[in-house]
Amino acid sequence: MAKKSVTFNDIAKYTNFSKTTISRYFNNPDSLTLENQQKIADALVALNYQENKVARILANGKTEFVGIIIPNLYFHYYSQMLTEILSSYETFGYKFLVFVGNDNENVERQYIQELLSYKIEGMIILSGTISSKELASYNIPIVTIEREDEYTCSVNSDNYMGGIQATSLLHKSGCDVLIHINSDLSPKVPAYGRIRGFLDVCEERQIEHELILKDLGNTFEEQVKQLSDILETLESKYAGRKKGIFISNDTAANVMLNLLIKKYGSLPDDYRLVGFDGSPISKSAIIPISTVGQQIEKIADETMKLLVMQMDERKKRKPVLLDAPIHKVVTPVLLRRETTS
Repeated sequence: MAKKSVTFNDIAKYTNFSKTTISRYFNNPDSLTLENQQKIADALVALNYQENKVARILANGKTEFVGIIIPNLYFHYYSQMLTEILSSYETFGYKFLVFVGNDNENVERQYIQELLSYKIEGMIILSGTISSKELASYNIPIVTIEREDEYTCSVNSDNYMGGIQATSLLHKSGCDVLIHINSDLSPKVPAYGRIRGFLDVCEERQIEHELILKDLGNTFEEQVKQLSDILETLESKYAGRKKGIFISNDTAANVMLNLLIKKYGSLPDDYRLVGFDGSPISKSAIIPISTVGQQIEKIADETMKLLVMQMDERKKRKPVLLDAPIHKVVTPVLLRRETTS
Protein backbone atom coordinates (compact mmCIF):
# COMPACT_ATOMS: atom_id res chain seq x y z
CA MET A 1 0.00 0.00 0.00
CA ALA A 2 1.33 3.42 -0.92
CA LYS A 3 1.82 5.76 1.99
CA LYS A 4 -0.76 8.59 2.07
CA SER A 5 0.76 12.03 1.48
CA VAL A 6 0.40 14.59 4.25
CA THR A 7 -1.66 17.55 3.07
CA PHE A 8 -2.02 21.15 4.25
CA ASN A 9 -5.40 20.08 5.69
CA ASP A 10 -3.69 17.39 7.82
CA ILE A 11 -1.17 19.94 9.13
CA ALA A 12 -3.96 22.42 9.88
CA LYS A 13 -5.89 19.83 11.90
CA TYR A 14 -2.77 18.80 13.81
CA THR A 15 -1.84 22.38 14.74
CA ASN A 16 -5.35 23.88 15.01
CA PHE A 17 -4.30 26.54 12.51
CA SER A 18 -6.21 27.39 9.34
CA LYS A 19 -5.08 26.11 5.95
CA THR A 20 -4.38 29.74 5.04
CA THR A 21 -1.92 30.00 7.95
CA ILE A 22 -0.19 26.80 6.85
CA SER A 23 0.10 28.18 3.30
CA ARG A 24 1.62 31.39 4.67
CA TYR A 25 4.23 29.32 6.53
CA PHE A 26 5.48 27.89 3.22
CA ASN A 27 5.13 30.98 1.04
CA ASN A 28 5.69 33.89 3.43
CA PRO A 29 6.97 32.57 6.78
CA ASP A 30 7.98 36.03 8.01
CA SER A 31 4.28 36.92 8.20
CA LEU A 32 3.94 34.49 11.15
CA THR A 33 5.31 34.82 14.65
CA LEU A 34 8.41 32.78 15.48
CA GLU A 35 6.33 30.78 17.96
CA ASN A 36 3.79 29.78 15.32
CA GLN A 37 6.52 29.02 12.81
CA GLN A 38 8.05 26.63 15.33
CA LYS A 39 4.70 24.93 16.04
CA ILE A 40 4.21 24.24 12.34
CA ALA A 41 7.83 23.11 11.89
CA ASP A 42 7.40 20.64 14.78
CA ALA A 43 4.16 19.36 13.20
CA LEU A 44 5.96 18.71 9.89
CA VAL A 45 8.46 16.50 11.70
CA ALA A 46 5.76 14.68 13.68
CA LEU A 47 3.68 14.02 10.56
CA ASN A 48 6.73 13.10 8.44
CA TYR A 49 5.72 15.70 5.86
CA GLN A 50 7.42 15.46 2.44
CA GLU A 51 7.17 18.73 0.55
CA ASN A 52 5.79 18.60 -3.00
CA LYS A 53 8.30 20.83 -4.79
CA VAL A 54 6.31 20.92 -8.03
CA ALA A 55 3.16 22.06 -6.24
CA ARG A 56 5.09 24.76 -4.44
CA ILE A 57 6.57 26.08 -7.70
CA LEU A 58 3.11 26.20 -9.26
CA ALA A 59 1.77 28.01 -6.21
CA ASN A 60 4.32 30.79 -5.83
CA GLY A 61 6.32 30.74 -9.09
CA LYS A 62 9.63 30.40 -7.22
CA THR A 63 11.78 27.54 -8.48
CA GLU A 64 14.86 28.04 -6.27
CA PHE A 65 16.92 27.54 -9.44
CA VAL A 66 19.88 29.69 -10.49
CA GLY A 67 21.34 29.65 -14.00
CA ILE A 68 25.10 29.65 -14.62
CA ILE A 69 26.89 30.38 -17.89
CA ILE A 70 30.58 29.55 -17.79
CA PRO A 71 33.06 30.01 -20.70
CA ASN A 72 34.66 26.56 -20.60
CA LEU A 73 35.80 23.82 -18.25
CA TYR A 74 39.35 23.51 -19.61
CA PHE A 75 40.76 26.28 -17.44
CA HIS A 76 41.10 24.99 -13.90
CA TYR A 77 39.93 28.35 -12.54
CA TYR A 78 36.47 27.93 -14.08
CA SER A 79 36.06 24.30 -13.05
CA GLN A 80 37.10 25.14 -9.48
CA MET A 81 34.78 28.17 -9.37
CA LEU A 82 31.89 26.05 -10.60
CA THR A 83 32.65 23.43 -7.95
CA GLU A 84 32.56 26.06 -5.20
CA ILE A 85 29.30 27.60 -6.45
CA LEU A 86 27.56 24.23 -6.75
CA SER A 87 28.67 23.27 -3.25
CA SER A 88 26.86 26.34 -1.85
CA TYR A 89 23.55 24.42 -1.96
CA GLU A 90 23.93 23.39 1.67
CA THR A 91 24.29 27.03 2.70
CA PHE A 92 21.80 28.82 0.46
CA GLY A 93 19.43 26.07 -0.72
CA TYR A 94 19.51 27.02 -4.41
CA LYS A 95 19.91 24.51 -7.23
CA PHE A 96 21.74 25.22 -10.47
CA LEU A 97 21.33 24.83 -14.22
CA VAL A 98 24.72 25.12 -15.95
CA PHE A 99 25.60 25.91 -19.56
CA VAL A 100 29.07 26.14 -21.13
CA GLY A 101 29.20 29.15 -23.47
CA ASN A 102 32.26 28.49 -25.69
CA ASP A 103 32.50 32.19 -26.67
CA ASN A 104 29.45 32.14 -28.96
CA GLU A 105 27.07 35.07 -28.39
CA ASN A 106 24.11 33.60 -30.25
CA VAL A 107 24.43 30.26 -28.51
CA GLU A 108 24.64 31.97 -25.12
CA ARG A 109 21.50 33.98 -25.88
CA GLN A 110 19.73 30.69 -26.58
CA TYR A 111 21.01 29.37 -23.27
CA ILE A 112 19.64 32.41 -21.45
CA GLN A 113 16.22 31.98 -23.07
CA GLU A 114 16.29 28.33 -22.05
CA LEU A 115 17.15 29.28 -18.48
CA LEU A 116 14.39 31.89 -18.34
CA SER A 117 11.88 29.31 -19.58
CA TYR A 118 12.71 27.28 -16.47
CA LYS A 119 11.69 30.28 -14.33
CA ILE A 120 15.12 30.66 -12.76
CA GLU A 121 15.33 33.25 -10.00
CA GLY A 122 18.78 34.57 -10.87
CA MET A 123 21.90 34.09 -12.99
CA ILE A 124 25.66 33.91 -12.45
CA ILE A 125 27.64 34.82 -15.57
CA LEU A 126 31.35 34.13 -15.95
CA SER A 127 31.38 34.25 -19.74
CA GLY A 128 32.22 37.65 -21.23
CA THR A 129 30.66 37.39 -24.67
CA ILE A 130 27.38 39.24 -23.95
CA SER A 131 27.61 42.83 -22.69
CA SER A 132 26.51 43.64 -19.16
CA LYS A 133 24.03 46.15 -20.62
CA GLU A 134 22.26 43.38 -22.50
CA LEU A 135 22.36 41.11 -19.46
CA ALA A 136 20.76 43.81 -17.31
CA SER A 137 17.91 44.10 -19.84
CA TYR A 138 16.65 40.64 -18.86
CA ASN A 139 15.40 42.19 -15.61
CA ILE A 140 16.47 39.31 -13.40
CA PRO A 141 19.00 39.29 -10.52
CA ILE A 142 22.46 38.73 -12.01
CA VAL A 143 25.98 38.60 -10.60
CA THR A 144 28.98 38.43 -12.92
CA ILE A 145 32.48 37.20 -12.08
CA GLU A 146 35.71 38.51 -13.65
CA ARG A 147 34.17 40.08 -16.75
CA GLU A 148 32.91 43.50 -17.93
CA ASP A 149 30.34 44.59 -15.35
CA GLU A 150 29.24 48.18 -15.88
CA TYR A 151 25.52 47.39 -15.68
CA THR A 152 25.49 44.27 -13.48
CA CYS A 153 26.43 43.42 -9.92
CA SER A 154 29.78 41.65 -9.77
CA VAL A 155 32.42 39.97 -7.65
CA ASN A 156 36.02 40.24 -8.89
CA SER A 157 39.56 39.85 -7.64
CA ASP A 158 41.76 42.86 -7.11
CA ASN A 159 43.59 42.02 -10.31
CA TYR A 160 45.81 45.10 -10.17
CA MET A 161 47.12 44.14 -6.75
CA GLY A 162 47.63 40.60 -8.00
CA GLY A 163 49.66 41.87 -10.94
CA ILE A 164 51.86 43.86 -8.59
CA GLN A 165 52.32 40.85 -6.29
CA ALA A 166 53.35 38.52 -9.11
CA THR A 167 55.72 41.02 -10.74
CA SER A 168 57.34 42.01 -7.45
CA LEU A 169 57.94 38.36 -6.54
CA LEU A 170 59.74 37.73 -9.84
CA HIS A 171 61.81 40.86 -9.40
CA LYS A 172 62.83 39.77 -5.88
CA SER A 173 63.81 36.38 -7.32
CA GLY A 174 66.71 38.09 -9.10
CA CYS A 175 65.43 37.92 -12.66
CA ASP A 176 67.18 39.95 -15.34
CA VAL A 177 64.10 40.41 -17.51
CA LEU A 178 60.40 40.01 -16.74
CA ILE A 179 57.82 38.72 -19.23
CA HIS A 180 54.04 38.83 -18.83
CA ILE A 181 51.93 36.59 -21.08
CA ASN A 182 48.24 37.49 -21.36
CA SER A 183 45.40 37.93 -23.85
CA ASP A 184 44.83 41.27 -25.56
CA LEU A 185 42.19 42.36 -23.05
CA SER A 186 39.89 45.36 -23.03
CA PRO A 187 40.56 47.78 -20.14
CA LYS A 188 36.90 47.19 -19.15
CA VAL A 189 37.69 43.59 -18.21
CA PRO A 190 38.86 43.20 -14.57
CA ALA A 191 41.76 40.91 -15.58
CA TYR A 192 43.27 43.87 -17.46
CA GLY A 193 44.47 44.96 -14.02
CA ARG A 194 47.07 42.19 -14.16
CA ILE A 195 48.63 43.87 -17.19
CA ARG A 196 48.53 47.30 -15.54
CA GLY A 197 50.10 45.97 -12.34
CA PHE A 198 52.91 44.31 -14.31
CA LEU A 199 53.69 47.41 -16.37
CA ASP A 200 53.52 49.81 -13.42
CA VAL A 201 55.99 47.79 -11.34
CA CYS A 202 58.41 47.37 -14.26
CA GLU A 203 58.28 51.04 -15.25
CA GLU A 204 58.49 52.37 -11.70
CA ARG A 205 61.50 50.18 -10.86
CA GLN A 206 63.02 50.49 -14.36
CA ILE A 207 63.02 46.73 -14.88
CA GLU A 208 63.61 45.38 -18.37
CA HIS A 209 60.39 43.73 -19.44
CA GLU A 210 58.30 42.42 -22.28
CA LEU A 211 54.52 42.20 -22.57
CA ILE A 212 53.23 39.38 -24.80
CA LEU A 213 49.54 39.70 -25.64
CA LYS A 214 48.34 36.62 -27.46
CA ASP A 215 45.30 34.36 -27.45
CA LEU A 216 46.64 31.06 -26.14
CA GLY A 217 43.46 29.14 -26.98
CA ASN A 218 40.98 27.16 -24.89
CA THR A 219 42.36 23.64 -25.34
CA PHE A 220 45.50 21.84 -24.24
CA GLU A 221 46.68 21.37 -27.83
CA GLU A 222 46.26 25.07 -28.67
CA GLN A 223 48.13 26.15 -25.56
CA VAL A 224 51.01 23.76 -26.15
CA LYS A 225 51.48 25.14 -29.66
CA GLN A 226 51.24 28.82 -28.69
CA LEU A 227 53.44 28.54 -25.59
CA SER A 228 56.01 26.42 -27.45
CA ASP A 229 56.37 29.21 -29.99
CA ILE A 230 56.67 31.83 -27.23
CA LEU A 231 59.25 29.74 -25.36
CA GLU A 232 61.35 29.31 -28.49
CA THR A 233 61.36 33.09 -29.02
CA LEU A 234 62.31 33.78 -25.38
CA GLU A 235 65.12 31.20 -25.51
CA SER A 236 66.64 32.95 -28.50
CA LYS A 237 66.02 36.54 -27.43
CA TYR A 238 67.15 36.24 -23.80
CA ALA A 239 69.72 33.43 -23.97
CA GLY A 240 71.88 33.25 -20.83
CA ARG A 241 69.69 35.67 -18.90
CA LYS A 242 67.45 34.90 -15.94
CA LYS A 243 63.86 35.14 -17.15
CA GLY A 244 60.86 35.74 -14.89
CA ILE A 245 57.60 34.70 -16.56
CA PHE A 246 54.24 35.84 -15.21
CA ILE A 247 51.41 33.99 -16.99
CA SER A 248 47.80 35.09 -16.72
CA ASN A 249 46.39 31.78 -15.41
CA ASP A 250 47.57 28.61 -13.68
CA THR A 251 46.46 26.28 -16.47
CA ALA A 252 48.79 27.99 -18.97
CA ALA A 253 51.52 28.27 -16.33
CA ASN A 254 51.38 24.50 -15.87
CA VAL A 255 51.67 23.95 -19.64
CA MET A 256 54.71 26.24 -19.74
CA LEU A 257 56.26 24.41 -16.79
CA ASN A 258 55.76 21.05 -18.51
CA LEU A 259 57.37 22.36 -21.70
CA LEU A 260 60.45 23.46 -19.76
CA ILE A 261 60.69 20.19 -17.85
CA LYS A 262 60.27 18.18 -21.05
CA LYS A 263 63.14 20.11 -22.64
CA TYR A 264 65.53 20.34 -19.67
CA GLY A 265 64.44 17.58 -17.27
CA SER A 266 63.63 20.14 -14.58
CA LEU A 267 62.95 23.86 -14.21
CA PRO A 268 66.18 25.53 -15.39
CA ASP A 269 68.02 27.95 -13.08
CA ASP A 270 67.50 30.78 -15.58
CA TYR A 271 63.68 30.57 -15.37
CA ARG A 272 61.23 31.67 -12.69
CA LEU A 273 57.49 31.20 -13.13
CA VAL A 274 54.33 32.69 -11.55
CA GLY A 275 50.73 31.89 -12.47
CA PHE A 276 47.44 33.48 -11.48
CA ASP A 277 44.22 32.22 -9.87
CA GLY A 278 45.28 29.71 -7.20
CA SER A 279 43.43 26.74 -8.70
CA PRO A 280 44.43 23.21 -7.55
CA ILE A 281 46.67 22.62 -10.60
CA SER A 282 49.17 25.18 -9.27
CA LYS A 283 49.70 23.15 -6.10
CA SER A 284 49.56 19.68 -7.66
CA ALA A 285 51.88 20.46 -10.61
CA ILE A 286 55.02 18.34 -10.88
CA ILE A 287 56.83 21.34 -9.41
CA PRO A 288 54.36 23.41 -7.31
CA ILE A 289 53.81 26.74 -9.07
CA SER A 290 53.95 30.11 -7.36
CA THR A 291 50.69 31.91 -8.06
CA VAL A 292 48.38 34.74 -7.11
CA GLY A 293 45.52 33.05 -5.28
CA GLN A 294 42.18 34.66 -6.12
CA GLN A 295 40.48 33.06 -3.10
CA ILE A 296 38.04 31.22 -5.35
CA GLU A 297 36.02 29.88 -2.44
CA LYS A 298 35.49 33.40 -1.10
CA ILE A 299 34.53 34.78 -4.53
CA ALA A 300 31.93 32.02 -4.91
CA ASP A 301 30.53 32.73 -1.45
CA GLU A 302 30.35 36.50 -2.01
CA THR A 303 28.68 35.87 -5.38
CA MET A 304 25.95 33.75 -3.83
CA LYS A 305 25.39 36.22 -0.99
CA LEU A 306 25.02 39.10 -3.44
CA LEU A 307 22.68 37.11 -5.70
CA VAL A 308 20.53 35.77 -2.84
CA MET A 309 20.17 39.30 -1.46
CA GLN A 310 18.69 40.44 -4.78
CA MET A 311 16.47 37.38 -5.16
CA ASP A 312 15.15 37.67 -1.60
CA GLU A 313 14.30 41.32 -2.14
CA ARG A 314 12.18 40.45 -5.17
CA LYS A 315 10.14 38.02 -3.09
CA LYS A 316 8.89 40.82 -0.87
CA ARG A 317 5.46 42.33 -1.38
CA LYS A 318 7.00 45.74 -2.11
CA PRO A 319 10.57 45.07 -3.27
CA VAL A 320 13.12 47.87 -3.36
CA LEU A 321 15.41 47.22 -6.31
CA LEU A 322 19.01 48.42 -6.49
CA ASP A 323 19.62 51.96 -7.76
CA ALA A 324 23.02 50.93 -9.10
CA PRO A 325 25.03 47.71 -9.43
CA ILE A 326 27.08 46.54 -6.45
CA HIS A 327 30.69 45.63 -7.21
CA LYS A 328 32.63 43.60 -4.65
CA VAL A 329 36.39 43.11 -4.81
CA VAL A 330 38.23 40.22 -3.15
CA THR A 331 41.87 40.69 -2.17
CA PRO A 332 44.24 38.10 -3.71
CA VAL A 333 46.83 36.17 -1.72
CA LEU A 334 50.34 35.55 -3.06
CA LEU A 335 51.30 31.87 -2.81
CA ARG A 336 55.08 31.39 -2.98
CA ARG A 337 56.11 27.96 -4.18
CA GLU A 338 59.05 26.19 -5.81
CA THR A 339 58.98 27.90 -9.23
CA THR A 340 60.27 31.14 -7.69
CA SER A 341 62.59 29.72 -5.03
